[in-house]
Amino acid sequence: MAPLPLAAVEVIAPNFKRRLSGVTSTIVRLVPLQAKKIAIRATGPGLPPHVPRIPLWQTLFLPRRREGRPVWRVWHARRNVEMLFGLMLRHVFRRRLRLLFTSASQRRHTWLSRALIRRMDGVVATSEATRRYLEVPAVVIRHGIDLSGFHPREEADRRALRRRLGLPAEALIVGNFGRIRAQKGTDVFVEAMLEVMAARPEVVGIVLGRATEKHTAFAEELQRRIARAGMAERLRLLPEVPVHEVADWFAALDLFVAPQRWEGFGLTPLEAMACAVPVVATTVGAFPELLAPGETGTLVPPGDVAAMATAIAAYLDDPVRRVREGAAGRARVERHFRLEQEADALIEVYRALIAGRRPPGELPPGPPPGE
Repeated sequence: MAPLPLAAVEVIAPNFKRRLSGVTSTIVRLVPLQAKKIAIRATGPGLPPHVPRIPLWQTLFLPRRREGRPVWRVWHARRNVEMLFGLMLRHVFRRRLRLLFTSASQRRHTWLSRALIRRMDGVVATSEATRRYLEVPAVVIRHGIDLSGFHPREEADRRALRRRLGLPAEALIVGNFGRIRAQKGTDVFVEAMLEVMAARPEVVGIVLGRATEKHTAFAEELQRRIARAGMAERLRLLPEVPVHEVADWFAALDLFVAPQRWEGFGLTPLEAMACAVPVVATTVGAFPELLAPGETGTLVPPGDVAAMATAIAAYLDDPVRRVREGAAGRARVERHFRLEQEADALIEVYRALIAGRRPPGELPPGPPPGE
């Protein structure tokens, strides 16, 4: 993308975290797409080269006027530190910024977060559940999926994909992707799969992710539990893969499980659905808004091993249901959760703020709960 004069920048998306996180992934997905329609640039460390960006120091010198007229820009923060920096730019360096914050949290915010959020010019919630924890008006804009990357495969292609990934071509494969820790319910998935696999020798389970240093002992205990059950060859904990390879792993599955005990939004069920893979998920985060229970997947209580095992077994024993609900999941994502919908909804908010208007009260990039 051609360099953009600093004066022409309309929106800045800061990313103040070096390590990969859900926020960073959101910025990496959205900014290149949004840059085709609005002059947006990311800033901060940890961003790949293809993301349009400006050096952080340049934000201190954003021109206050363009062609002799006052110019306003949007600073789109997604973390407390980014809200603080935006306030500093506006009040210390006197930059003309409208401050926007996106919240994915589903718990009462800390006093600091609440104080910062009250000073924002606009707030976005990633789900209805998130909006209920906010003390200010918010626009609901749910995350979307890049359907060109996440898509179903024909059966022959899926078998070849499995062989390339080192997975058995003819097995029934159940996956759980994400960080390995108690919050993510990895232990619930393992216990449920051990119960399910005991009577189904054709079933293979994979956990794809990593345990940070704090959670290494938790992951090691899971490995020991699997080994004691004699399932080390069939229930495998595999290392995290690069972001651009994740879609292949989803496409290789017969069933995806999201066993979280707590979650802010939780993108993995949408990524599975985009690949026409049915989903068993817990009733946390935005999962009840993403799935259509009985049509694209099943919801179970968090931490309930028996309920999860029952739900998993029901899919593994019913190939017609897997195909039917997988196709319905893909159709649901195409209707309501495309990345372009998320990008366009945010651009509408940006334009309203730049023009000095409050953002619209609600936008429809995703369906209402229970549709």
